[in-house]
Amino acid sequence: MGCLRNIIRALFLTLAIVGFVSLGGNELVGNMLKNYFNPPQDVMLERAQKVGDFSKINDEFEIEKAAGIMGYNVVAAEHKASGQKMFVVDSGKKELITPEDIQSDNVEEKLQKALSKVKYQALSVDNLKVTKHGTLYSYGTSVPYVKFEARVKKLPIGDVGGMVSAVKAQDGTQRLLISANEKEKYSQLISDEFFRKIK
Repeated sequence: MGCLRNIIRALFLTLAIVGFVSLGGNELVGNMLKNYFNPPQDVMLERAQKVGDFSKINDEFEIEKAAGIMGYNVVAAEHKASGQKMFVVDSGKKELITPEDIQSDNVEEKLQKALSKVKYQALSVDNLKVTKHGTLYSYGTSVPYVKFEARVKKLPIGDVGGMVSAVKAQDGTQRLLISANEKEKYSQLISDEFFRKIK
């Protein structure tokens, strides 16, 4: 009797699955997963609002991700033509790097220390060296930045160039601004254009 009951259950389950797939259920589940992992740009902008106002960035840039990662809110964007990546990290009350750190004489040491605070690293950075100090405009104010060069391990790109900046937002929380690309392709003009539009 128990064997017959199991056969009937298996038959009903099979018919339910066939019916679900034939009515387009397969496509429905696929679209739900796609929208969860790769939401449309307007959904991404809505999520990014937790970190700042990204509505004024121009069409050269695309918001790729806006998510909470390891206790930080992160917005990742890309400059479509060059592939340069920009990151805005809301570290909340956990300050990784401050504007004062960026302006200090031992900024390389402070950057290494901040990297070591990130407990899970899918990549590691070696030979980090600061090449230039400067200022850029973001979140409605002028903020200091440093340009850097480094070697990235565990990724196929190798040597990178980029910049790091820190700014206090109007709500008093800290934002870390990072932009990077392959060493020869990095452009400070692209970084300035992107970060200038964030409020």
